[in-house]
Amino acid sequence: MFCSKCGAENPEGAKFCSKCGAELGAPAAAKPEAETTVGMSPNVAGFLCYVAMWITGIVFVLLEKKSTFVKFHAWQSIMTFVALTVVQIILLTIVAIIPDSPVLWRVADVFNVFSDIVWLIIVGLWIALMILAYQGKMWKVPLAGDWAEKQASK
Repeated sequence: MFCSKCGAENPEGAKFCSKCGAELGAPAAAKPEAETTVGMSPNVAGFLCYVAMWITGIVFVLLEKKSTFVKFHAWQSIMTFVALTVVQIILLTIVAIIPDSPVLWRVADVFNVFSDIVWLIIVGLWIALMILAYQGKMWKVPLAGDWAEKQASK
């Protein structure tokens, strides 16, 4: 078994590298590329892909040509936040068109709760994705992340 960090050969079944101490069997952390089209470090560009949600995602999709790390975060920003924004708009539209009747107020309240949950998901993902991108990680949002990965590799 070879260490993914330093390349040293280790006995089968060893949990840590005898040369550098790295955990064996764990994949080496992927580091973002050193160069981007936009002239900034990939982690900063990845962070900026999320700052204004899908809007900055579009900006970086249009500008970035070299870094798959930045393109991944730009596409993931677009896919994640456009989808969640559409869900939020649909929920708020349903609440707005429900007739003003005491019987239907409860239905409106249910949709308001769903809308609040979607809003919390949006804010939580927004913060988490900015932090993870700045740390140089390519954490994938379910469904959107796989799609973004395909788009970034084109």
